[in-house]
Amino acid sequence: MSEIEREAMEYDVVIVGAGPAGLSAAIRLKQLDPEREVVVLEKGSEVGAHILSGAVLDPAGLDALIPDWKERGAPVDVPVRSDRFYYLGESGKMSVPTKLMPPLMSNHGNYIVSMGNVCRWLAEQAEELGVEIFPGMACTELVYDAEGQVKGVVAGEFGRNPDGTPGDAYEPGMELHGKYVFLGEGVRGSLSKEVIERYGLDSEADVQKYGLGMKELWEVDPAKHKPGSVVHTMGWPLGNSAGGGSFIYHLNDNQVYVGFVVHLGYKNPHVNPYLAFQQFKHHPYVRELLTGGKRISYGARAITEGGWQSLPKTAFPGGALLGCAAGMVNVPRIKGNHNAMLSGKAAAEAAHAALSKGRSGDVLKAYDTEVREGPIGKDLKPVRNVKPIWSQYGLQASLLLGGFDMWTNTLGFSLLGTMRHGKTDAAATEEAAKHTPIDYPKPDGKLSFDRLTNVSFANTNHAESQPSHLKLKDAEVPVQVNLPKYAGLSQRYCPAGVYEFVKDETTGEDRFVINFQNCVHCKTCDIKDPSQNIVWTPPQGGDGPNYPNM
Repeated sequence: MSEIEREAMEYDVVIVGAGPAGLSAAIRLKQLDPEREVVVLEKGSEVGAHILSGAVLDPAGLDALIPDWKERGAPVDVPVRSDRFYYLGESGKMSVPTKLMPPLMSNHGNYIVSMGNVCRWLAEQAEELGVEIFPGMACTELVYDAEGQVKGVVAGEFGRNPDGTPGDAYEPGMELHGKYVFLGEGVRGSLSKEVIERYGLDSEADVQKYGLGMKELWEVDPAKHKPGSVVHTMGWPLGNSAGGGSFIYHLNDNQVYVGFVVHLGYKNPHVNPYLAFQQFKHHPYVRELLTGGKRISYGARAITEGGWQSLPKTAFPGGALLGCAAGMVNVPRIKGNHNAMLSGKAAAEAAHAALSKGRSGDVLKAYDTEVREGPIGKDLKPVRNVKPIWSQYGLQASLLLGGFDMWTNTLGFSLLGTMRHGKTDAAATEEAAKHTPIDYPKPDGKLSFDRLTNVSFANTNHAESQPSHLKLKDAEVPVQVNLPKYAGLSQRYCPAGVYEFVKDETTGEDRFVINFQNCVHCKTCDIKDPSQNIVWTPPQGGDGPNYPNM
């Protein structure tokens, strides 16, 4: 526990993160017992400000949580009308017949949505039930009791100087205590990392794997707009340099989501995921759609891709990991929001049952069992081998062998068993000397854009007077290790231009610069840095991106 004295507030359940998982947990708790004291803490300036997702939504989570969501006016009103999949070459494309894919891959019955707007609507539903929601409240510490159980969090600390010392306007924040604490921070959350390590929650799990997802919102020529159209691509421009692919989703009002995902297990440190995304938009198929349109917004975030075999234990003494904090994305379906909502609902039900019996602070084993044996496990287990096949044998093998394995899993078995992922994404990075630098085209300012220009469309902001929320374990490693050994890959894997190496004008020596003000909270640095020397922590509450309609 921190030595700083803080006031404390008591709740039945404290929830960190107003994403689909956290809000679903809050709603379900109040549905089960309107008298339950529930609080949701959100680091963004408002609910939805930090939410970035594709997104084609499987409504299974909504159906289970709020069956009358249509009547209640949920912003889920663009049904998928067409679903296409292409393999791209540099100048052409080849259609992959969707009829050859297992039924679980179909998007029939799904919706193109802004998950930021869905979360804003979920917050309204939660508040109507009496849930307290506090945006702009970053949770920076966990609070433990004498037995080592999680009993709360520290939230709302403001006013530290750049060196970390309390400033003149320092506010220590508050401790919010709960009989149970739910962590719904999303991918690679700082508190989630702490409890996973402290309690060894991943001791029996495979390594977690990740992707970097980048997304732009475009307004296109109405003549080219096809509401409900879903397109996914693989192949060019990544080739053999990295795994990944794209998505193009037509929502309403002539708007289109254009996104690009790069698996972070790539070997070549010269790969630049952001520039690959910009290059992708110059493919003739994409260029034709976007020409004459305008980009409205940009953002980026990491995606958990380890799936079934990488799930840690989801319950710990005093709380639970929800949604992407544990890693519940179905990689081939490119969906995780429905599982996040189902996890929030399941955690709420387990906590309600425990609280009704007078329990608190223990391990909610019923929740972990439900995650593995209920609809979440049934969604993740059949596709568990697609990602490791892709990582180990490449795209073509994943399409053929991975597709075959998914088909056999629909019959209840797999000839491959459960494959392992191998190395972490950081450990997969090889030395720069083993690879050839990649020459990416320069952005043209019309279809493709430089990073700093695009970051301005993420509306991100961090007060410069605060300490950098991007911490180095060893300040010497970037220049002494990562620059000579990996060609300073942090200046390429970051989709926001946070990191750079500059020459000191006086000494001529290289210097590592962290422009933390640019950060969009994707957490790629925390994942991909081969020395595991960069640690992402929450900045003061409200800082970061402010995503509209993303």
